[in-house]
Amino acid sequence: MPNASEVWEVLPLYRVVQARSGDKGDAVDISVFSPNKEVHEALRVELTPERVKAHFGDYVKGSVSRFEVPNLFAFKFVCKDALGGGGAGSLRSDNLGKSFSANLLRMSVNLPVKFASQSKIFSR
Repeated sequence: MPNASEVWEVLPLYRVVQARSGDKGDAVDISVFSPNKEVHEALRVELTPERVKAHFGDYVKGSVSRFEVPNLFAFKFVCKDALGGGGAGSLRSDNLGKSFSANLLRMSVNLPVKFASQSKIFSR
C-alpha cells in the first residue's frame, strides 16, 4: 500500500489504468487493469462497487458487483440492469456495453501523484 507521506491527488482513472467492457443481455462487464501491484492495492480502496454505481448514475439501475483478478492486477465489475433492456430491447441507439469502459476511465479517484507520472501512456 502507498505510504501516507506521499503526495496524493485526485486523478482520472485514464491516467493510470486501462479498461475493457462488453455486454450480455441487460448487464455490462467492465474490467480495469492496473499496471502493477501498488496501483492495484490503492484502487482496492478507491474503486468500490458503490463508487462505480454512483459514477454511472441512472445508467445502472441494478447492483454492481466487483470481482478481483489479483494475478492480472485487475478488477471486474458486473453492472446489472444497465442497458435499458439490452440489445434489441434497448432504446439506446449505440451506447451499449462497449462504451462503459471509456466512461469509467473518466471517473476520478484519490491516488499518489507518482502513479500518473509513472504512466507509460500519459506523463506530466
